[in-house]
Amino acid sequence: GMIAPDATTFDYLAGRPHAPAGPQWDAAMDYWTELHTDDDATFDAEIEIDADALTPFVTWGTNPGQGLPLSERVPDPEQITDEGERLAVRKALSYMDLQPGTPLRDIAVDTVFLGSCTNGRIEDLRAAAAVLAGHRVRDGVRMLVVPGSMRVRAQAEAEGLHEVFTAAGAQWRSAGCSMCLGMNPDQLAAGERCASTSNRNFEGRQGKGGRTHLVSPLVAAATAIRGTLSSPADVES
Repeated sequence: GMIAPDATTFDYLAGRPHAPAGPQWDAAMDYWTELHTDDDATFDAEIEIDADALTPFVTWGTNPGQGLPLSERVPDPEQITDEGERLAVRKALSYMDLQPGTPLRDIAVDTVFLGSCTNGRIEDLRAAAAVLAGHRVRDGVRMLVVPGSMRVRAQAEAEGLHEVFTAAGAQWRSAGCSMCLGMNPDQLAAGERCASTSNRNFEGRQGKGGRTHLVSPLVAAATAIRGTLSSPADVES
């Protein structure tokens, strides 16, 4: 769908490379502020979400829709009445090698991937660095940090964020696709499990036989510290 731009959008664009400036900015603002929903528009459905009540989500299956709050457990396919959905859950759990009823917080990972064009923005790196500061990546876990662009990488280094990541034991990489799609050597071996801030977790996405759990940058940082799917609230200060 299309979303009307708002003040947050305008503040983000102002002063950025390639954004209009001076009179051209004023003209652009005059046009952009006209891009809104008609007063008499109707919708098939209206959904309201209380963002303050949201808790961290992670995926347990093999598509982005197969996710639950981190506080939940791996679902039991035998409790699902729809046959097609039940079969899909069985197949996903078989590939992910997960048992129904397992607390999501008990799932251990081998790798944490913080990056991709989805969650490799400067704001994402700042948030993850704030969680990692003063901590170490758990022994036996590798963490790859891949900025979403070279501009983001330069800004992160100017702010000293790369030093936070490397001090914690993470690998600080150049911008690129990396483990988002298993690029070059950045792949999971068969059976390895990754907490990833990318946006796809299909079978083999990060390497043949690799298992991907989609997480936020904050959950990725906490998971790197504890070695299991975790939220910042789980990390001791």
